[in-house]
Amino acid sequence: MNCEISSLYDLTKTIAAPLFEGKRYPWELLPEISDFILALGPTLDPEKFEKKGENVWIAKSATIYPSAWITGPAIIDEEAEVRHSSFIRGNAIVGKGAVVGNSTELKNVILFDGVQVPHYNYVGDSILGYKAHMGAGSITSNVKSDKSLVVIHADPDIPTRRKKVGAMLGDRVEVGCGSVLNPGTVVGRDANIYPLSMVRGVVPENSIYKKAGEIAEKR
Repeated sequence: MNCEISSLYDLTKTIAAPLFEGKRYPWELLPEISDFILALGPTLDPEKFEKKGENVWIAKSATIYPSAWITGPAIIDEEAEVRHSSFIRGNAIVGKGAVVGNSTELKNVILFDGVQVPHYNYVGDSILGYKAHMGAGSITSNVKSDKSLVVIHADPDIPTRRKKVGAMLGDRVEVGCGSVLNPGTVVGRDANIYPLSMVRGVVPENSIYKKAGEIAEKR
């Protein structure tokens, strides 16, 4: 059950690839997202991107609904779609062709290209890999109830030394409707999460999470 960047993500599928350099685990990036956006934004091709407001760069080919609210620092990449009443509240990178949907909230996140968070999702302090999809009403929980530092429950456990860590979803992960990904959840590439699941710890790649203690290998 590998939690390393190299096992989770295709770095050719994100504008944020340079931020991953020299890192082993994806949650190590979380405190650097803001500064990365502030450095990258001014260098983006003005033929393709426009600066909108304070520290918000939006691709000219992206679709932003009038009722969406975007607070910087943020980058919305080409062909992305930010739909009705979505709330991007800073430190967010939305990849090429990604969908941020109705009443979805993002905070301190990287969405790789093709990610879909299309209906009533909360995604905070999280990184979602290429073409990952979160079903309607599924959320990332990014703070423990006792406010203690988040630990990744792998074998052995991995301390993050951070109070806020949401979910790290590998490429092409499918999360079922109404699921809660607890703080420090890591889901490997091509895994599926059953609807209405409460997920904690590490879900192996190419597996199906049915409930705690019941994870089946895909065939």
